[in-house]
Amino acid sequence: MLDTHERDAIVAREALQQDETNFKALMEIFVGRKSSHVLLIKLAYQKRFRRQLDQDIINMDPPHPFQKILVALAASHKAHQVDISHHISKCDARRLYETGEGNLGALDEAVVVEILSKRSIPQLKLTFLSYKHIYGHDYTKSMKKGNCGQFCEALMMVVKCICNPTHYYAKALHRSIKGGTRERGNLARTLVCRVEIDMDEIKMVFKEKYGKELGDVISESISSCDYRDFLVALAKRSTAST
Repeated sequence: MLDTHERDAIVAREALQQDETNFKALMEIFVGRKSSHVLLIKLAYQKRFRRQLDQDIINMDPPHPFQKILVALAASHKAHQVDISHHISKCDARRLYETGEGNLGALDEAVVVEILSKRSIPQLKLTFLSYKHIYGHDYTKSMKKGNCGQFCEALMMVVKCICNPTHYYAKALHRSIKGGTRERGNLARTLVCRVEIDMDEIKMVFKEKYGKELGDVISESISSCDYRDFLVALAKRSTAST
């Protein structure tokens, strides 16, 4: 049986090899895993595929706006600060405002990428909380006012995953259940990943949002087969039991 970091390395490789790169799968690895785990993923990726994960992301072809964000998130795990800083979070929040919403909504991608690459995930989460405290609304709301295309859409996804992962994954699971073949692949991947972390909380949010248990929605939406039974079993597992 594969260790978690080995499985994540395979997920990353498969995400990069798909006809359309699965940016969400890559983003969820960098946002959802601790820095020590990301290091193990990179080592496992190198050992199994004889390649460097960071370099494969940099070399993605054709280029995509999400690519800049993934490179920055990969670098964020090298951030040296151990403790999060409220002072840094407030400074970064103000900088994001001044180069975005406070600048007629014209998002400065270079500033965003710089902040994403230099701060740890916990520090970034505090920055987005500080933004809401200072300006009275979520950072993602400020982006909706502008028109920054694919980069903006990718950034909104990242911020939501950082700030409120249980809501992010509840919506992602529902979208995967109701989606096509590719989305069904995301469903299995998400269940396997989050059952080890926060599946109990995700299931609570899922029921609040959609009025039904996650396992019941899977049973109703996917044709009867062993694969469906496997997904339902995963959905019904408790985080504490893993």
